[in-house]
Amino acid sequence: RITYDPAGVVAIITPWNAPLMLATWRIGPALAAGNTVVVKPPEWAPLTASLLADIMRDAGLPDGVFNVVQGTGVDAGAPLTRHPGINRLCFTGSVPTAGVIAAAAAPNIVPLSFELGGKSPLLVLDDADMDLAVDIAVEQFDNAGQVCLKGARLLVDAKIAEEFTQRVLDKARTLKQGDPRDLTSDVSALITRKHFDTVDGFVQRAKADGARVLMGGGPNDELGGLFYSPTILADCPAGSEILTEEVFGPVAPITTFSTEEEAVRLANSTEYGLVAYVFTQDTSRTIRVAEALEFGMVGINQGIVSNPSAPFGGVKHSGFGREGGFEGIEEYLETKYVGLAL
Repeated sequence: RITYDPAGVVAIITPWNAPLMLATWRIGPALAAGNTVVVKPPEWAPLTASLLADIMRDAGLPDGVFNVVQGTGVDAGAPLTRHPGINRLCFTGSVPTAGVIAAAAAPNIVPLSFELGGKSPLLVLDDADMDLAVDIAVEQFDNAGQVCLKGARLLVDAKIAEEFTQRVLDKARTLKQGDPRDLTSDVSALITRKHFDTVDGFVQRAKADGARVLMGGGPNDELGGLFYSPTILADCPAGSEILTEEVFGPVAPITTFSTEEEAVRLANSTEYGLVAYVFTQDTSRTIRVAEALEFGMVGINQGIVSNPSAPFGGVKHSGFGREGGFEGIEEYLETKYVGLAL
């Protein structure tokens, strides 16, 4: 007989870029599996977790089943990650922070689940639906590019690169940057001054490395504050950090390729492996390319890959463990085998 039992107490440390949605992706399965949950929300976006706790209390959830601990990573996150009473630990955020969390949890041998972002390629093959590919490419500026799933590198077949690039530029220039509470705004601001400086640092180093700015390339001087202009770069040197490291901002480098094999090699040339996007109208090509890509998820002729019924997660430095689907429930269960000899 095989049974699946609740793990116990689940600690969940959530990110700031979609604080309610990304928290519930983990909270829901953990509770459904029969566990109690302690959530440490991000200090830069803390209120939705407290609101969720109020909603759960009003809905009749017993006291102590869902708990919120507010504070900074040092004051609240660190004690939580090393607490001996934790049976599962889940984190969504950066690779360096994941390393610190893993080290803190190691003495207690706590199973971990990490979702650590990506440097996702958006491959546009020569037979792609151009209209669709252009629309999806420009959508990568949503939330000011502060999305782990976004297509952060535009890899385009050289045969169609000129047309694709011009159409992306034309469409991107129509985007309105402004207050996200204004429903006519397309691109909002970055989260903090520190993050703003990080994004700008990536762009300035790329320019110094020889990248050519096709659009943007710096702060939005008209709006000021934390608004960073949607930026499109070309001629980025192979292997440069702008093509391999996560910027997490409204920055899109365009790189060309000549063959399908080169496209796959470029896509895989990063330590991240969360999601890849492929645009082609050839079914056999779709299967061949998808199998060669070193990513936890592959989206074909579509934008953001997010399906609650399917496993969500990455490989390599994008983490391990899955959210969504039955795999997402399994993260919070202990498997027990009972052998009977009668």
